[in-house]
Amino acid sequence: MIKHLTSGILCCLLAAGTVFAQNTLSSQEKKEGWKLLFNGKNTDGWHNYGTKGVGPGWIIEDGALKLNAVDRAGNKTKNAKGEVIGNDIVTDEVFSGDFEFKADWKVSKQANSGIFFFVTEAPKYKEIYHTGLELQVIDDSIYEGAPENKHRAGDLFGVTNARIREPLPVGQWNKVLVRLKGNKLTVDMNGYRIQELDLNSPSWKKSLEADGSPLKNSPLTKGIFKGAFGLQDWGSMVWYRNLKYRKI
Repeated sequence: MIKHLTSGILCCLLAAGTVFAQNTLSSQEKKEGWKLLFNGKNTDGWHNYGTKGVGPGWIIEDGALKLNAVDRAGNKTKNAKGEVIGNDIVTDEVFSGDFEFKADWKVSKQANSGIFFFVTEAPKYKEIYHTGLELQVIDDSIYEGAPENKHRAGDLFGVTNARIREPLPVGQWNKVLVRLKGNKLTVDMNGYRIQELDLNSPSWKKSLEADGSPLKNSPLTKGIFKGAFGLQDWGSMVWYRNLKYRKI
């Protein structure tokens, strides 16, 4: 009896430890130079794209940064009065040079969002997607039966398709790892290498300037790979956690 109670208590402690470990750095990560971009408690270190503060539509839920879009109305999260309470958000800090970025994300049914890289805040870039490279975060069922496009989970929106698509079902956490080293950009999702790009190649430059690309006039077309990280408000419920970064 005592043995069974002890085993049960141990299991509970291990489970609690797993929850506690979210949005923290392991000793190994600290040695490797990782830093947290989200502390699991508040939105410190973030602000609305192009303005100050973070809208009340972004809340903390069970240690995750949640866009609380209860009723979808357009492409921004609104309250019952029709007032925008969300908005795209970006890091206060601007990053440059080679890096690795990690994050977990999950979506609700029919949700759409994105993680942005190399965001430049300037009046001439009205929308975050005019300047930042977007890794698509989405419930792919939105496009069920539709022709192939560059808008599904793991795609770089409007620019390149993922080589393979292995998103987990709605409500489950997906893990992404993005790495920029020299002119090589790679994206792994759930253990699969889904993007591997040479940012000096003619094909990359052509994809940035192709019809349908939102980045035709972005700094990326000039080979400028620096800026903030961002998260998109597209009027639907999405969660993020374990947002981490390190220089390499």
